[in-house]
Amino acid sequence: MRLQAVERFFPFLGWRRQWTRGGLRGDVVAGVTVALVAIPQALAYAQLGQLPPHLGLYAALLPAVIGALFGSCGQLSTGPVALTSLLTGASLLPLAQPDSPEFVALAVALALLSGLIQLALGTLRLGWLLNLLSYPVLMGFINAAALVICLSQIPPLIGLPLAQRGSFIAGFGAAFAHLDRLHLASAAFGIGALAAMLLLRRLAPRLPAVLVVVAAAIVLSAATGFAAGGGAVVGSLPPGLPGFSLPSLEPGTLASLLPTAFVIALVSFMEAASSAKLISGKTRQAWDQNQELIGQGLAKLAAAFSGTLPVSSSFSRSALNFGAGARTGFSTLVTATLVLLTLLYFTELLWHLPKPVLAAIILLAVANLLDFGALARAWRSNRDDGIAGLVAFATTLGFAPNIQNGILTGLLLSLALMVYRGMSPRVAMLGLHADGTYRDLERFNLPHPRPDTVILRFDSPLTFVTASQFEDALLKAARAQPAVRAVIVSGAGINDIDATGLHTLAGLMERFAAQRQILAFCGLKKQVIDAMERAGLWPRLASHAGYRSEQQALLGLDAHLTD
Repeated sequence: MRLQAVERFFPFLGWRRQWTRGGLRGDVVAGVTVALVAIPQALAYAQLGQLPPHLGLYAALLPAVIGALFGSCGQLSTGPVALTSLLTGASLLPLAQPDSPEFVALAVALALLSGLIQLALGTLRLGWLLNLLSYPVLMGFINAAALVICLSQIPPLIGLPLAQRGSFIAGFGAAFAHLDRLHLASAAFGIGALAAMLLLRRLAPRLPAVLVVVAAAIVLSAATGFAAGGGAVVGSLPPGLPGFSLPSLEPGTLASLLPTAFVIALVSFMEAASSAKLISGKTRQAWDQNQELIGQGLAKLAAAFSGTLPVSSSFSRSALNFGAGARTGFSTLVTATLVLLTLLYFTELLWHLPKPVLAAIILLAVANLLDFGALARAWRSNRDDGIAGLVAFATTLGFAPNIQNGILTGLLLSLALMVYRGMSPRVAMLGLHADGTYRDLERFNLPHPRPDTVILRFDSPLTFVTASQFEDALLKAARAQPAVRAVIVSGAGINDIDATGLHTLAGLMERFAAQRQILAFCGLKKQVIDAMERAGLWPRLASHAGYRSEQQALLGLDAHLTD
């Protein structure tokens, strides 16, 4: 028990059991495989976040290690990801010039704040709070954000300038209004790289397509003088390790970044949770959302101390890691080792890498996030959910590049829908069905059980949100037949009751008594009875509220109704 408690806080201590079963080979192979994709992606995602490319490599080093050591799902691959990078860059554009020291300092501050938010939520076991964002709203946001990312990479893919400030849609249109600025060599590299990666995926899926294309592009770029001809390349990357420090920022600046930091904490954890749920379902190994919050929060803090942008778990790299045979987070340590070697010895080799190739890498990776079918399924299953998803999609596109406003709108919409649905509980009067159960009499065209008795089912907690509906339903039930003497509430669906519900119930008891009608309950749960006892209502209700079923209640009321 003591060992399990220790492993709960230090999950990496449990890796040795996985190694005993299958050895380290799977982790090593997976780590190398992921590194071949992670290194080019790290450069690309830093560019997506309007940051120097080498910061992407910093984000794939220490933060990845910390996330693997303290996360609950060993197959997650932590590092720079598309959505978090886009959120970072877009939110900071109004505050500083891209690639400037001020811009980098603000990105580091976002990593720090979002990491502290996740760490606090995980430590306080409040991971459930992040479930307040509904799936349709989340998919609306992800689809819109992925579409924005894909569209934003088309101009650099073909060598067109894209305005970084102002409306994204207007900037995108303006970029194609000046096709005379098209750089043919950039378009050749970008489109050629995208086509080559797609072709290699189809014809040689075992080959690391991204690495092969990047290597070929570097050689071709150097040989043809792409940079000298006006093409954009990665250029000089500082070799060696990042300096571990934090920038000094004014408290007012930090406060202004808090909303964006919360959005990054929310979205990045949703991405990590999606991967963890999928992988744990296949491995049948439990994962802990609070521990994962701690791991992801510590990874973001490591990113802040490394002077880089916020990180998260990559859906595509995590899937690749799992598919390549990873059993534990040791695979991420292997990946980080290769990133470290790149930083120490191979940065000069990346000088000639064309930036249009990075745009192609982003397009290929982010296209997998597009799932418009999810919005269609939400619309078919529930019209309210479908509308919520479409509103999140439209607002995210409309606010682009400030897509954090879209997710905040979606979050408020999710909460509003939750309250709205809570205020519309399912209420039904019951009749005896041919199968012997009591069911909705309107739906199945059933009579009331007796001329003097009505049975009402209330499928909702009895709280301040639903108390008014409960009162209206009972008063309607009391008038449902000309000679109603008893109303039985089938309370199996009432799993909670608050002070407002108790107050409403007390008023109904007095009103029913004044009308010489009996108010009875069946199927009440223990926690509801306990609350009634604390409020002093149970002694007044107990004689007609301890029935376990509708039939028992009818039989128990016979003597009272025949008086």
